[in-house]
Amino acid sequence: MKLAAMLLALAVALASGAALAGDLSVVLTPAADNPTAPQMGDNISFHSVIHNDGAAPIDGLIAWISLVQTDKGMEQPVDLEDWSAHKAITEASFAPGQTIETDWPVRLIQAGNYRVVVSAVSRDGSALTASPFADFTVLQKPVVESQRVLPVALGVPFLIGLAMIWRRPRRGGRRIPGFNLGSSRRINLKETLS
Repeated sequence: MKLAAMLLALAVALASGAALAGDLSVVLTPAADNPTAPQMGDNISFHSVIHNDGAAPIDGLIAWISLVQTDKGMEQPVDLEDWSAHKAITEASFAPGQTIETDWPVRLIQAGNYRVVVSAVSRDGSALTASPFADFTVLQKPVVESQRVLPVALGVPFLIGLAMIWRRPRRGGRRIPGFNLGSSRRINLKETLS
């Protein structure tokens, strides 16, 4: 008898969790103004729509964004501390038919292939509802541009060398304007000390 009651309680708990998963729908789409080939340092965003499809309110709704890197050999979740300023949203009571729309800004930190998903769960629920994945690739941004470095790397030593040649004292008593090596007259130490 106790076993039957426990199995019935388990079935009800599982059914309520499945009902919660069926009551929520989550849709995730990249923003229309995202760059077509995003690079490191760019800002992109994703738009989510969470809808309560059920007949009962959902108490304590929590939704959050997750990001994973999918490069071969680098498969791992990404810490959103530097990537996103908007990590989670909450709704105390999510009424039947209610919709929550959220924009999730993401700042691209590292080059690679990524997958983003928005997940939602309630305080009392035992099931998770996730959006479909949105994949994107972050391109490497050149840190040093050779077009700017080469003129400086060649030009600065050339200008320093030219200045040194121009400022060099000439032989034969010629003096260079603006460059004073001291007096041309000899100083007699005996006259100076007396």
